Formats: sequence, C-alpha cells, structure tokens
Amino acid sequence: MVAIIRHFLYNKTQMNEEIREKEEDLPMISHEKLEAFICQYPVYQYAFFSPEEIEFSYRVRWICEKECQRFNTTWACPPAVGSVEECKHRCLAYKECFLFSTIAEVTDVINFEETLSTRKEHENITAAIEQFINSQGSQCMALSTESCDICVICTYPSVPCRFPGKMHPCVESYGIIVSELAEKYHLDFTLSPTQILWFGIIFIK
Repeated sequence: MVAIIRHFLYNKTQMNEEIREKEEDLPMISHEKLEAFICQYPVYQYAFFSPEEIEFSYRVRWICEKECQRFNTTWACPPAVGSVEECKHRCLAYKECFLFSTIAEVTDVINFEETLSTRKEHENITAAIEQFINSQGSQCMALSTESCDICVICTYPSVPCRFPGKMHPCVESYGIIVSELAEKYHLDFTLSPTQILWFGIIFIK
C-alpha cells in the first residue's frame, strides 16, 4: 500500500511539473495584440516594462496604515494583501507589466466624492483588459485604483472574499508608488483641475 501511495504521489508530482512546463512554454500575449485591443477603450497612456524595475516601498504601506480609512477593512487593502515583501514576491513571478491610465472629467479634482464617482469606468476597463489577456492564454494579475468596491460591505476579515476573481487590490497597497512609475516611463500623472487620471497595472506571464 505504501508503495502504491508513493507511486501515486510521484506520478502526480511529475504530472504537475509537466503542466507547469507546458504553461511556461505558452507564448505571452504580444504588445501588438494588446495594443489593438485597448484601442476600443479611452486608454490615455501606457507603458510596458519588467516587474524587476519596480521599487517596492514600505513608506507607502506606512501611509496606508496611518492615513487611509480602508486599512484593515477590506480584502483589497493591507494587511489582507500580505506584507510588502509578499506582494513583491507575487509580482516578480510575472514576466511583464502593463501600466496604463484613463482620464475622467470632473468639475474639480479637489472634490473627493465626485472624483471617486468617476473610477467605475476605469475599473470596468481594467477588468476588460484582464479578461482579454486571460482569453489569449496568458496569465495576469491586475492592481487598480483606490480600494475594491464591488460589495457594499466587504466580508473581511471573517469570511473569504466573495469575488476573488474580480477583486483588484489597490496599486499602492502593494508598496508601489504610481507617481514614480509614471515619471520613470514618461507618463502624465496630473493634467488639469478638472481632469483626473486613474492608473492600473496588469502583471502578465
């Protein structure tokens, strides 16, 4: 019986390794194919780069903890997303990043309530890009704006997330400073007092 179990475990391990090797051999979605897809959406600017080029900052996490009301209240924010080191490890498992922005028109960017009300379209675009990448045989992980608002009341921390496949953690929750990435890749970070830029990052492999 022990020999049978060992043989089963060996075959299962070997099968998992073969599946993983096949997944690694799959071609990642091309820039051209992704660029052609996003043409149907109001994507303002974008850049491709390696996750290795991202600087993961603990000071962003400190701001989350000290200044953000969503801290420790949702699965999309710290501490639920894990430590900065865990987030970094998760990101580095991917081969490429797709950073993009969309524009929303407001009467005044200082009006926080009005500004937040415009992020829904950006979230929908993020979800559409994510679904397209997955449909092309690539794997991806999306980080988006602010905090998840799919549910009126998050199940955190007592019950697992209801929609883990739709929930997009906040970019900053991973210790990523969007303004620095925008500057590094020559993307606008601010426009005018009546225009807000929303950012998202999709990790692809």
